Amino acid sequence: MQPIDPTLRRAVLVIALANLAYFGVEFVVAWRIGSASLLADSADFLEDASVNLLIFFAMAWSARSRALVGMAMALILLLPAFAFIWTGWHKLLDPIPPAPFALGLTGLGALVVNLCCAYLLAAYRHAGGSLTRAAFLSARNDAFANVAIIAAGIVTAYLWSSAWPDLIVGLGIAYMNLDAAKEVWGAARAEHRAAV
Repeated sequence: MQPIDPTLRRAVLVIALANLAYFGVEFVVAWRIGSASLLADSADFLEDASVNLLIFFAMAWSARSRALVGMAMALILLLPAFAFIWTGWHKLLDPIPPAPFALGLTGLGALVVNLCCAYLLAAYRHAGGSLTRAAFLSARNDAFANVAIIAAGIVTAYLWSSAWPDLIVGLGIAYMNLDAAKEVWGAARAEHRAAV
């Protein structure tokens, strides 16, 4: 078993705590303004916190066990897609646009958190196997999603006062997580076969 870099473990723990903290912020704002994209993104922050805490502990395990955890990570990456389906359905039934300023500002805060997390993980994205790859892909995808949330706030405020910009961004967040889940699953399966 390869030795685990202690700085990587510390980075993963910091990232887990940052994601957990911003999950609370984003969930409360999403609930108050009725945003499907923020609710999907808050589920993504909770998923990221769970993934990174699991990675923190799993790094001390055998390569085979880490590969199994990597496969579980692929399933956890599906949570934001399910959150979007649930909130998107309710938003279609009651298509009131979310408050654009709160939407954009919360998206900006999420972008700052995710860029910091992606920066911390960038150096390790190819070195730590499927677990670190899952964490990096998740932070990177989240940063793209946050830019889209900010754009949805601007579009809602100035161009199209509708629930659709928020719903379209939520759909994009769900799609990115499905794609990341597929990639992490493939990497974890390959690691599992190599470890057997």
